[in-house]
Amino acid sequence: MQRLGGAAILMKNAEVIYLSGDEISRIKPLEPFNDTVCEFFAELSKRLQKDREALNYPDVLSFAFYCRKGNIAKIKQQLNIQELRIGKGLIFHIAPSNVPVNFAFTYLFGMLAGNANVVRVSTKDFPQVKIICRVMNELFQNEKYDIIKEHTAIIQYAHNKEVTDFFSSKADIRVIWGGDSTINEIRKSPIPSRCTEVTFADRYSFGIFDVNTILNESEEDLKKIADGFYNDTYLMDQNACSTPHMIFWRSNGSTTDFLNAQERFWKAVNSSAKKYDLADIKVSDKYVALCKAAIDLKADFEVTTYDNLLYVLSLKNAPMQIEQLRGKYGMFYQWEIHDLEEICPLITNTVQTCVVHGINKADIGRMIVKNNLTGIDRIVPVGHSLDIGVIWDGYDLIRQFTRIVHTF
Repeated sequence: MQRLGGAAILMKNAEVIYLSGDEISRIKPLEPFNDTVCEFFAELSKRLQKDREALNYPDVLSFAFYCRKGNIAKIKQQLNIQELRIGKGLIFHIAPSNVPVNFAFTYLFGMLAGNANVVRVSTKDFPQVKIICRVMNELFQNEKYDIIKEHTAIIQYAHNKEVTDFFSSKADIRVIWGGDSTINEIRKSPIPSRCTEVTFADRYSFGIFDVNTILNESEEDLKKIADGFYNDTYLMDQNACSTPHMIFWRSNGSTTDFLNAQERFWKAVNSSAKKYDLADIKVSDKYVALCKAAIDLKADFEVTTYDNLLYVLSLKNAPMQIEQLRGKYGMFYQWEIHDLEEICPLITNTVQTCVVHGINKADIGRMIVKNNLTGIDRIVPVGHSLDIGVIWDGYDLIRQFTRIVHTF
């Protein structure tokens, strides 16, 4: 059993707020999917799904749905861990500032792997964070969850290198969410030589849609697809690393069909986006992004606007360095292709998620392997780009967060 000394003294000199849990005084690694841990998250799931405040936040309910008893059992079964494993010790997580409930997922993965967890959340005032922490604290009143409480510190502090230095110096694993600049800044705080680091850098995502499939969808099914695309993109203001910015349309060779399909789809998306909170600042920022695109691309596109809710930029020439083609608040790029392999030269290791509709996911997987591509870690249907899981950015997080006890 390892002890984490010195935290109390440090906290007297820094503005560190404990939102849930407390100072971690001991570290007692557990086996993955420990029964008490699984029971805790199953109870957390039930309570969040019944909580009046939580009902106002779809992302909180998504987390609650993910950590329900049946899903955790399914994850355990799918991972099918055969070797003897145990948590590595203490994980210091730095959660991103643009996805409120990410802190809960990274904490969940660390706990399922059997570790103690210090999770730094953003200083932004997210009600989702408060709701989840409040319900966790209610559960911590039950002494049967003492081992969970002792392994939990959800903290909040303004950028303070001394605090980051301290927790980094005690970590067995450091997990950094938030992009390249955050990673570079946190890395100024050294970690022990045995500490491993998992980073989630800036990534880019796109979609591939089939023209014939969109043309043949019923109005009811098209609405479901558009609603799913809205959830993939607008819900996070297109800020999430897995949200698509570019749509490649696999054409059947007919220009008329391509034009009809993309018009049908984008009109449906615009209809779904009527519920989007398009604040004035978002309107101006999106217009500035459009003007910047016109400069960068030398106006080498045609733009179709659907009110202020949706801008679609149709590229006239083949896109290059697609990671630079980023929209915001409902601005997307599109390009027509005739064969999937046309996009291979565009795929670098910055590409994370490929959202598909009417495209065989296995075909994309085979294309990645056949062409020795360094990018695309996830291939998901429309409506699922934000679905986080224990396999993320190409990492198997449960195995990444544990060590093997090898016997021979």
